[in-house]
Amino acid sequence: MSELKTNKISTNDQNNVAIDNALQLKSYTEVQRDALTAVAGDMIYNTDSTSPEFYNGSSWEVLKTPTVTQVDYLIIAGGGSGGNGQDSAANGGGGGAGGYRTTWNSESNGGGSSTETPLTTIDTQTNYTVSVGAGGAQNSYENGGDSYFRNTNTGLDITSKGGGSGGGWSSVAAASGGSGGGAGGGGSNGASALTSPTVQGYGGGAMEGASPYRAGGGGGAGEAGDTDGKSAGGDGLASTITGSSVTRGGGGGGGGDSSLFPAGDGGGANGVTYQSGSPPAAATANTGGGGGGGASRSYNKAGSQGGSGIIIFRYPNTYSISVGTGVVWSGTEGTSGNDKYAVITGGTGNVSWHQGS
Repeated sequence: MSELKTNKISTNDQNNVAIDNALQLKSYTEVQRDALTAVAGDMIYNTDSTSPEFYNGSSWEVLKTPTVTQVDYLIIAGGGSGGNGQDSAANGGGGGAGGYRTTWNSESNGGGSSTETPLTTIDTQTNYTVSVGAGGAQNSYENGGDSYFRNTNTGLDITSKGGGSGGGWSSVAAASGGSGGGAGGGGSNGASALTSPTVQGYGGGAMEGASPYRAGGGGGAGEAGDTDGKSAGGDGLASTITGSSVTRGGGGGGGGDSSLFPAGDGGGANGVTYQSGSPPAAATANTGGGGGGGASRSYNKAGSQGGSGIIIFRYPNTYSISVGTGVVWSGTEGTSGNDKYAVITGGTGNVSWHQGS
């Protein structure tokens, strides 16, 4: 039980408590603090972070002026769905990869644009909203969902745009997105990549103008659809933000006749042929890869689902991230050099940073 010892406590005429000497909070290490049975309103002095803290009912919060830390990011949106084929007529275009934005290590943004500037005004103890975009659904002509990192009070808004869907037969055109979708058998051109708020990917490829009307490949973060051959998806980009090189943001392959039309490197899905007997597989989750295009037979004409996006933050190892309800992540921070990183794979919710562990 706590014990209060005092020589004198007095009140003034405004009913405020006056104490002659400085009030000293009980000191605890973080290990000792976490072993307490705390209730909302409890206060301590944390000797590890050298900060007074209070318990808000669910976690300990620092009672001092927020500090600012540098945060690097890789933010990739969801990939677009592959376009549908048409029975005995034409093939579906590959889906475009999700928009690709990064500040890390002078690595390129999608679409060949320059790397962005690291964030140097991230206040600790301030909530920022994150959201990871889903891939466009199979058989839907659906663009991928946007991924973003924002704080409406400060005006921060870093949004990667979802990849464009692949086109289909006749009136269904490929869609623009972070990377553009490839043209289907009934359209003459692939869709371009969006340029606002910044260039984030490449455009999709065009259809083949004569029988068998092979479709265009979806645009990737690193190159346009059809760059590596007719109906091939554009390649993605490699990032070392976690310390290892990983390629993401590949465009989906277009549907074709008797040959396999591959996705670009980086998680896109291959297109299928009328001989394959099954629809194209979904693009790889958490790569922003584009879906594969369907072919000209009823059993495999549906284009496939795009891959979901991903958000990765990297920051000095003297800080830690707090992840709120609704955000899907690994639950632990990784380390690389003198930094930590956090990988967010889904959901929408708040994140914040604080000093210490």
